[in-house]
Amino acid sequence: MRGVVILCILNFMGYLGHAQSNKVNFRIEGQGSYTTPDHVPFWMRTNQYGSVPLSGASASAIGRISKDYDTTRHQILDWGAAVEGRANGGKGSNATLIEGYGKVKLWIFELKGGRTRDVMGLADTLLTAGNFAISGTALGIPKVQIGIPEFYALPILGRIFAFKGNYAHGWVGYTEVRNRRIPGADTYFHQKSLWGRIGKDDWKFKFYGGFNDNAFWGNERALFSSYIQTDWESYQSVVFGKKWNGSKVGNHVGVIDVRLEYDFKNVLVAAYRQSYYEVGALYHLANIADGLNGLSIINKNIGTKAVKWRKFLFEFVYTKNQAGEPWSKPTKTGNENYLNHYLYTDGWSYKGIGLGLPFITREADARKGQVTREGYHFINNRLYAVHTGFTGSLGRWDGLVKLSYSRNFGTHETKTFVPVSQFSGYAEAHTNLSPDLQIGGIIALDYGKLLYNSGAFLVKASKSF
Repeated sequence: MRGVVILCILNFMGYLGHAQSNKVNFRIEGQGSYTTPDHVPFWMRTNQYGSVPLSGASASAIGRISKDYDTTRHQILDWGAAVEGRANGGKGSNATLIEGYGKVKLWIFELKGGRTRDVMGLADTLLTAGNFAISGTALGIPKVQIGIPEFYALPILGRIFAFKGNYAHGWVGYTEVRNRRIPGADTYFHQKSLWGRIGKDDWKFKFYGGFNDNAFWGNERALFSSYIQTDWESYQSVVFGKKWNGSKVGNHVGVIDVRLEYDFKNVLVAAYRQSYYEVGALYHLANIADGLNGLSIINKNIGTKAVKWRKFLFEFVYTKNQAGEPWSKPTKTGNENYLNHYLYTDGWSYKGIGLGLPFITREADARKGQVTREGYHFINNRLYAVHTGFTGSLGRWDGLVKLSYSRNFGTHETKTFVPVSQFSGYAEAHTNLSPDLQIGGIIALDYGKLLYNSGAFLVKASKSF
């Protein structure tokens, strides 16, 4: 059925491309890669929106058709759509719908439905280690959302205040649960966000802040014998964070963000902080030590030299506290145990891949032999990490580098976990042979005691129409 739907969309988009070739974009890409057998390095599978090669020797084909909003003129009503698929072949084979959505814009509002590439937060989107709740590592959860995708300046007080946000309902599908009554549940996804900005577009200084809340929920009456709320009442409880039997309905994962920007003459500097919450410790500031702290610097004066730098990023990630240290402020809900959950077997993941902070490690990705707790999908969520990223150019080649070092301590439930260190690196370069033809390559490396040592290289070529 999925193949029929994709084929129909492709045919429809092909018709649009014939009728409006100046508005519809086509892109095809071929890749050849080799990785250490059975292991794809961390940064080659992280923050890739599920578009990942197979381990070992493999070849991949990627195709994309898209139409975006017409930005050359101001329109009250506009529409867009995109379909992207990936096929891998090697020691096995698979085909994946990476993205497939339609969207309609009316004034500042947007209605969008389907699978999309999403990250949630105010951290850098290109070089970051990853946002805590929605990092862009897993495939997007199919959803329908209404939102204001770009900051809208309120026409009062000199347009100093601006905001954007979204409200979404999604379908996770059948999810395994730890429950005596049923082995699994049809699970839904709830998401809402609101971000504000203080500062006009032409101000040098701007302040941003906001929150993002996400939740898995569904089938509560089948899961719990004493549960008496209707589906509509359950949904309201999820949206407003109401409690049932002492805890919130659903598995909530969210962030609170702040960001400062200053526009200097030659560089744009941004500093940001992301704090985490799940079961409620942040409300009491019990896990306030945990968070993502970042600094990014964008070069505004690139010039014409052969060697150019475009962006530099530095981040420090800390998740060891979780309101579970002896000196932590006591809370009724206990420690957070990031991304794991007492009910959902795979925790905060979609199709087995973690949705949140990539440094939090699945048992499937870790070296064998580390201490685990039976039933936990993520065996390492207490860590600190230093991460850097860089983009620049050398002649006609554009490049990107990511380097990460982490120290890992397991979970609060696995006190005998042996602390281990981990390094992961990634470098990518590409150049245009013509305006619509690009070639490039990637190398990646993992070295340490948390993940298996691995390496990879990938070559690719793409053509746009």
